[in-house]
Amino acid sequence: MKLKLGLIAATLLAVSNTGLAEEKVLNLYSARHYQTDEALYNNFTQQTGIKINRIEGKEDELLERIKNEGANSPADIFLTVDAARLAKAHELNLFAPLASKTLESRIPAHLRTEDWFSFSTRARVIVYNKTQVKAEDVQNYADLANPKLKGKFCSRSGSHPYNLSLMASIIAHQGEAKAEELARGMVANFARAPKGGDTDQIKAVATGECGVTISNTYYVARLLRSTKPEEQKLMEKIAVVWPDQAGNGVHINVSGGGMLKYAPHKEAAAKFLEYLASDQAQRYFADGNNEWPAVEQVKVSNPALESLGKFKADKLPVKNLAMYQAKAQMIFDRAGFK
Repeated sequence: MKLKLGLIAATLLAVSNTGLAEEKVLNLYSARHYQTDEALYNNFTQQTGIKINRIEGKEDELLERIKNEGANSPADIFLTVDAARLAKAHELNLFAPLASKTLESRIPAHLRTEDWFSFSTRARVIVYNKTQVKAEDVQNYADLANPKLKGKFCSRSGSHPYNLSLMASIIAHQGEAKAEELARGMVANFARAPKGGDTDQIKAVATGECGVTISNTYYVARLLRSTKPEEQKLMEKIAVVWPDQAGNGVHINVSGGGMLKYAPHKEAAAKFLEYLASDQAQRYFADGNNEWPAVEQVKVSNPALESLGKFKADKLPVKNLAMYQAKAQMIFDRAGFK
C-alpha cells in the first residue's frame, strides 16, 4: 500500500510540475509602444487563453535587464525595432534557436535568422524639398554625396541604428571604400550638424532649412496622416524618392523578435511568434506603425503608404546588416558624421 501511495504521490507531483511548466502565461519584454499592439495581444489571449504580461522599455535597457537576469529571467519573448538591435540580442546570446515550419514557410528567408524573425518592414527613403532640389538629382543614396547638394543635406546622428543599418547595407553591397566615400560626401553636404529624429529632418526639409534628408517611411506616413493643418501644409512642400531602384533597391529594415534562451514558457513563446506571422496579426503588427507585413501575401490598406507608390526593395539578408554595424560606425566616425 505504501508503494502504491508513493507512486500516486509521485504521479501527482509530476502532474503538478507539468501544470506549472505549461502555465498559460507569456512574459513579453517589448520596445514597441504602439496603441494597436493592444489589440494584437488581446487577440492572442482570446485565441489561446494565454495571458500576456508585458514590460515595455527602451531597447538597450531591456537588453541589459535580460542579460543581468540571466537564467532567472522571467522573460519569454523580446520584441524591438531595427535589425541591429535584434542582432545585438543574438550577439549577447539572449535568444534561443527556434525551428518552426510555420515561421519558415511564412517569413521570407532574408527576413529571418535561426533565432529571431522579422514581422514587419520599413524602408529608408530620400525626402526632398520640391523647390530646392530636383527629383532627378536624388535617385540614389550615392547622390547624397554629390557636391551639387552642398549645404542642403540634413540628418539625424550617424550613430543611430537606422543610419548604421543603412551604411551597413552599403558596405555589404559596395564595399568599405564606397561606403566611406558616401559618408564623407554627406558630411561635406551638411546644412547643419546632425540632430533630432527623422520627423525633425522631414520638417526641416519642408521649411527649407535643408533641401534633402533620409527617413524611415513610417515617419513620412505619420505626417501624411496627420490631422494638424500646419503639418498638412508642410507635407505639401516635400516629395519622396525610392532610392536605388535601378540597382539593389531601397534599404529595408524591420521590427521583429525572438524567444529568449531562458524562457520559462517556451511552448507559449513559440505559439506567440507563430501567431505574429498570421494574417490577422501581421495587419495589426505592421499597421500599428505604418509599416508593411513581413509575410508577403498579407496586404495592408494604408492610403498614406500607398500614396508613396510602388518600389523595389533590397533583399539583403537582415543578418548582414548586423555583420557590418561596427564597420559602419567606424566609417561614420572617420568621416565626422557624429
